[in-house]
Amino acid sequence: MEIHKSKKSKLENIDFDNISFGTTFSDHMFICKYSEGSWNSPKILPYGPISLDPSTSSFHYGQSIFEGMKAYKDSKEKVWLFRPEENFKRMNKSSLRLNMPELPKDIFFKGLTKLLKIDSEWIKSGVGNSLYIRPFIFASSPNLQANPSKEYIFFIICCPVKSYYGGRIDVLISEQYSRAASGGVGYAKAAGNYAAQFYPTSLAEKEGCNQIIWTDANNHEYLEEAGTMNVFFRINDTLVTSPLNDRILDGVTRKSVIQLSNSLKIKTEVRPIKVSEIISSHKKGELKEIFGAGTAVVLCPISSFKFDNKKYEINPIKNSFAEILKEKITSIQYNLTDDPFGWRFPVN
Repeated sequence: MEIHKSKKSKLENIDFDNISFGTTFSDHMFICKYSEGSWNSPKILPYGPISLDPSTSSFHYGQSIFEGMKAYKDSKEKVWLFRPEENFKRMNKSSLRLNMPELPKDIFFKGLTKLLKIDSEWIKSGVGNSLYIRPFIFASSPNLQANPSKEYIFFIICCPVKSYYGGRIDVLISEQYSRAASGGVGYAKAAGNYAAQFYPTSLAEKEGCNQIIWTDANNHEYLEEAGTMNVFFRINDTLVTSPLNDRILDGVTRKSVIQLSNSLKIKTEVRPIKVSEIISSHKKGELKEIFGAGTAVVLCPISSFKFDNKKYEINPIKNSFAEILKEKITSIQYNLTDDPFGWRFPVN
């Protein structure tokens, strides 16, 4: 692996207490190119712009996938990842769906860990601080033919972050738009999935909501996931979330919440959930919590949902499942407690 270090770090100019999510980037980036049937020439370079031909395939036909991960630093300056194997497997699953070449495991992990060691000073210790990691692959052949690209580029870039959302959020349950349909690419972390969400989300924001909870494409009858999160519903003392299908992203945090809930003897059901069931549960006083789960947010409580022009408030409660589960997950991520599941991955 070639390594070319930055001549001068940007660290001294960064106010880590005042950074917006995804706008400040660390000193270096990892890059590896695919051509003639293989991945080759892995490099770590100073972070900066790249040059691409206007006919670059991904600009026109959307062959682009990504992952979202975080690195954490404990009080002893050790750096940890949280279940990176899951991100690697999901990345290749996304690549396969978009007819892109799978990435070798050694390139992914060697590039990732070396980059984090070089830029370890960008990872601040303390719960709430982390380095967000964005691995992504895009088609790079200069070609306007509507065919799979013959060349691809794999990047890893990083940015220091705090919380994605500042606190509890309001959501709109979709009655018209869909995130994905059966047989489509909803289960892949494809760039186009997110682009298609922007317009409906902008309409939700005009109604005072931060996010959308998507419903099934057929009848908008079943709840599926939110724009940046999987979603959990607490009905009385039972935690419920939608089952995976080819429309729903297999979230790493979602998977962890289900495992952790079971270990804590919280009754957990993975089953289809109708919008009508949630509204009925709310009217009966049985809907105690709704929260989102994702890498960027960890767990994010939802304070209200809107459906059919009506707003349903969800008041904070004691012994919140979201708070209990978030504390357990973050304690594992920051090496504050034992890791009975083997989720922590040491970087240094």
